[in-house]
Amino acid sequence: MTTGERETIGAHLKKSGVSRRNFLQLCSKIIITAPVGLSLTRRATAAQVARLVGKARRPSVIWLHFQDCTGCTETLLRTSAPDVAHLILDVISLDYHETLMAASGAQAEAALRSAIEDNAGKYVLVVEGSIPTRDDGVYMEMGSRPAIQVVKEVAAQAAAVIAIGSCASWGGVPSADPNPTGAVGVDSVISGKPIVNLPGCPPNPYNLLAVVLEYVTMGRLPELDEFHRPKFAYDRVIHENCPRRAHFDAGRFAFAFGDEGHRKGYCLYKLGCKGPVTHAACATRHFNEIPGVWPIGTGVPCVGCTEKGVVWQMGTFETVPIHLATPPDTYPPIFSTAGQLKVGAGALVGAVAGAVGGAAWVASQRFQSSTEAGVARVAADVAHAEKLKAKPAGKPADRKED
Repeated sequence: MTTGERETIGAHLKKSGVSRRNFLQLCSKIIITAPVGLSLTRRATAAQVARLVGKARRPSVIWLHFQDCTGCTETLLRTSAPDVAHLILDVISLDYHETLMAASGAQAEAALRSAIEDNAGKYVLVVEGSIPTRDDGVYMEMGSRPAIQVVKEVAAQAAAVIAIGSCASWGGVPSADPNPTGAVGVDSVISGKPIVNLPGCPPNPYNLLAVVLEYVTMGRLPELDEFHRPKFAYDRVIHENCPRRAHFDAGRFAFAFGDEGHRKGYCLYKLGCKGPVTHAACATRHFNEIPGVWPIGTGVPCVGCTEKGVVWQMGTFETVPIHLATPPDTYPPIFSTAGQLKVGAGALVGAVAGAVGGAAWVASQRFQSSTEAGVARVAADVAHAEKLKAKPAGKPADRKED
């Protein structure tokens, strides 16, 4: 089917037997995924999003695999409800995908050429996996051609390119030292095309769907940050919304897996959590629609998979510098020496002392506890009663008679 004959998303969903209820649920998930940052979801209800999406033509998607583990494809397919995965595939027209298609060999090559020719200039290219560049790309070939040549040829006729996962965005695991294949991200070998990076290992599948639908319904890509990541999904660090943030602020940390702090759910920063420098929405948009299904939610430190210079450049248990957040001075430190007066505490005492008449007067006083004050008051009452008993009685006053 050529692009000109491609049916609308609404017509295809109806033909596929997808209920309006399920479609509205999907649109609601898109709104939750991108409450801001998309023209599609801005000040819109699920019904309004459904109308816009339903009128759009099903976008042609060509999905290429390079140096990867197929985890990004799995995150698309392994949603908690199978209907969601099927619904996503009904919304987009996945015209080429090596893992999901039945064809192989010469048939697969023919399918790729057909998908490119039928939708030239209008399809969205999704790249999964890093691109090997060393020694003219000899470390990976597809159809007897270096992978770097394939991605350049397919991207040349694409309307937009989406790098899904950290491998396609930055180079990922294959790019870790010593990087024998010269693995790089898509934006290192492709230029002159709109490129969106969706790093994550794996990324949330709704981020991909939101980007594609924004493009096909509104004719534009979402607002991107300096690393070509959509701001709606990567606008803040995990540390800001982490459910363990209160423990960080209070100075309560786990120092070893299985210790008391770890069992109590304390902050994992001391175990190497990279949340303070990792831009991602994992803390608020969990995987497979199951609350708590993300690394920190299962008791494992964040490894910083969405950051280019973190996960494959730092040690797993190495702590990251914190630039944007530190525990308040009003909380005690993790380790303290008894008997020391800290600068912050001294300033606080001075302020209180000045308010009630001077620090010298306050320092000289010993304030009673409520119990001590009660005992002193009872003792004073008893003493006063005894004093009245000891006082001699006076003569009665003379009565005046009429």
